[in-house]
Amino acid sequence: MFVKRLEFNGFRNLENGYIYPSEKINVIFGDNAQGKTNLIECLWLFTGGRSFRGSKEREMIAFGKKEAVIILDFEADGRTQKLELTLKNNTRAAVLNDVQKKGLSQIIGCFCAVVFSPDHLTLIKSGPEERRSFMDGAICQIKPAYASRVAKYKRIINERNALLKDIPRHRELEDTLDIWNERLAAQGAEICAERYLYCAELRRSASAFYDGISSGKEKLETEYRTNFGAEDPTNKKETAGKLLDSLRRRQSDDIYLGYTTSGPHRDDIIVRINGKEARSFGSQGQQRSAVLSMKLAEAEILGKKRGEPPVILLDDVLSELDPSRQDYLLKRLSGMQVFITCCELSDKKGNIMHMHEGKIIREEI
Repeated sequence: MFVKRLEFNGFRNLENGYIYPSEKINVIFGDNAQGKTNLIECLWLFTGGRSFRGSKEREMIAFGKKEAVIILDFEADGRTQKLELTLKNNTRAAVLNDVQKKGLSQIIGCFCAVVFSPDHLTLIKSGPEERRSFMDGAICQIKPAYASRVAKYKRIINERNALLKDIPRHRELEDTLDIWNERLAAQGAEICAERYLYCAELRRSASAFYDGISSGKEKLETEYRTNFGAEDPTNKKETAGKLLDSLRRRQSDDIYLGYTTSGPHRDDIIVRINGKEARSFGSQGQQRSAVLSMKLAEAEILGKKRGEPPVILLDDVLSELDPSRQDYLLKRLSGMQVFITCCELSDKKGNIMHMHEGKIIREEI
């Protein structure tokens, strides 16, 4: 899978235009605040996911413009395809191969990419929400239907939480709570099963990458852990029963707190290095190596499931890694299309593009 052409009109500070990137390494360099990350963000949006920077649609539209239109020609599944996204105030519309799509969920899995930014280096030391987001985003590109499942689960959680807040003022509503308990348990079991299976593959792949980074001196382990004690999340019936029991057992506490304390929205990935939890006991170097291993594993798993490697987006991440980790990362990405942003070229080779004030200038090196 690779990008053949990217066109942007009215997107952030990028001057209207287009690029024809190399199928191998593409380096976008320039000073800070020139638009390099905007280009990476533009590419990422075609995965169907939200901005990896957490930006709203209106924030991605150039000042003074009513909309932004971005177009991607890419090679996937053995043929050239075309995706067009139109961003307006809080809305996005998609056209795939000249067919209008009802929602962005319908384009997930069409164009696959793995993005790695400096914020991802805090994946280990951040809270569980970041690691759940990492899992869900990775699974969505492999199984697009999973996005709808997660969205449905979130709607159930929101409905149950709203009911929990109303019950203290209307005690008769407590009798209706079990309906939402059963729905949440059934949907939650599906999500737990998918996450558990993905993390089993992640554990094998990330461990192998970490072994390479540490030259076999350290061992990385990852474990998916539910917050309600599910022993085998692949057994959906048993998992749903465990979650339902936990919801009922904690019901009084949930009413008091006004939110749901059981379910996959509270789960986590536990990362250990040499048997010790990396979040609490790992050095910064160890934590960064663990994140690097997990992101490389994400790309490897996605490539195996899709039958072709995803596009790799490295947003100013090389400057955050020491030379040995930089070399390891680039060697492992050999054979993939890679976009790298940086402030200085140093000895980087590839298709070089200089960005200045939102304008891209191609340079021969």
